[in-house]
Amino acid sequence: MRTLYQFPLSHYCEKARWLLDHKELDFTAHNLIPGIHRAFTQLKTGQNKLPILKDGDKWIADSTQIALYLDDTYPEHALLRSDAQLREKALEIDSMANELGLHVRRWGLALTLSISDEPIEIMIGEKGYLRQFEKFSKPILKSLISKNYQLDAEKVAESKKQMDIIINQLNQYLIKNDCRYFVGDRLGLADIAVCSMLAPLLELNGTPWENDTSEIQSEEFLAYKNNFLSLPLGQYVQRIYATERNARVDWRGM
Repeated sequence: MRTLYQFPLSHYCEKARWLLDHKELDFTAHNLIPGIHRAFTQLKTGQNKLPILKDGDKWIADSTQIALYLDDTYPEHALLRSDAQLREKALEIDSMANELGLHVRRWGLALTLSISDEPIEIMIGEKGYLRQFEKFSKPILKSLISKNYQLDAEKVAESKKQMDIIINQLNQYLIKNDCRYFVGDRLGLADIAVCSMLAPLLELNGTPWENDTSEIQSEEFLAYKNNFLSLPLGQYVQRIYATERNARVDWRGM
């Protein structure tokens, strides 16, 4: 059985889950504890980041590397086209999406944590030591997140600027391809990467960022969300999730 080691809230882990789902491959999503995860990831892959896929005796780190591995090992439902130019374009868009994800994460977390501990609640999970000792684990996790993701005002403001730039570039890419898919005429790596990185901005149902209408959200976030939905790119992300995100495994993991 394949195992995907993840943080449930991570949009890079959402990307990896989607890649596996697109390939129609069975897997288990296994959650690691932020911070403590580093000893495990260093031991298995020599680096600190998630997602990590274990497939038999192979360990693959990084969502893009997972995509390349899956196409090489399981060629059915290809993520990248065989045409060299289309493949290069897809990898270029994937790289843009990966950079965008860093800024979406920083900006989104900063706004959300300023009014709610919901991200911390999801990270702690429903049971286990973190939940048992949540009085202590919640402030520690919040401090770790703020430090590791550099949620200071200057960094957050810069991420907002970079989000605007990359979203505009991706919006133009999409328009040039008639707003259907980023590369070619069907879903591929570029689409999955872009949609995964932008999903937190739309709080889509069935995703880790789903927001019950009773929850409070900042006015700044809501204004950005509404503006994003006015763009072809925002409407595209919403459409792709509604029509092509056929999740086979619960994002909450175990």
